[in-house]
Amino acid sequence: MTILLTHGAGSNRDAPLLLALDSEFSKAGFTMVRYNLPYREKRPTGPPLRGDAERDREGLAATVRSLRDLGADKVFLGGHSYGGRQSTILASEDPAIADGLLLLSYPLHPPRKPQDLRTAHFPLLQTRSLFVHGTRDPFGNVEELQLALTQIPAPVRLIPIERAGHELKEPGIPVIVVSGFLDFFQVFAE
Repeated sequence: MTILLTHGAGSNRDAPLLLALDSEFSKAGFTMVRYNLPYREKRPTGPPLRGDAERDREGLAATVRSLRDLGADKVFLGGHSYGGRQSTILASEDPAIADGLLLLSYPLHPPRKPQDLRTAHFPLLQTRSLFVHGTRDPFGNVEELQLALTQIPAPVRLIPIERAGHELKEPGIPVIVVSGFLDFFQVFAE
């Protein structure tokens, strides 16, 4: 089983959270692929630009297809913040793209702009999804996210991380994520 995770808007495949998750998932027997989105391949720093999101989703879809062509029987998709958001949009457009989604610090809305929700695609999301979210995340609090998740018709679970911010950099979080992943998806590495 393979887990394809990507980074947030200001980061890359070597983000500390992704490196720590790679280590924990590898210990559990999974193959984890840390992926740079196409916008990051074009520019080493800075956030994605207007128009990058569609290319980023195309890159994710092509990478999932490549993993399946290489023999991956199950592919789980997701990422941190922007990467997780693009993964949910892709899965809402193509429900067969992934066997499940792992979403870390989903950016529900911009900081201090709770009216600008990024959930229009949630009612179309048919993929089983695990959300991991800090209780101090300025991109949406846990209560707001719980309410938004009721729009998703697929099975979902939210793991709140006490006192964690958007970066989820507190010690022990990777172990919590892997444990929650194994429990929610009921999968075990071969």
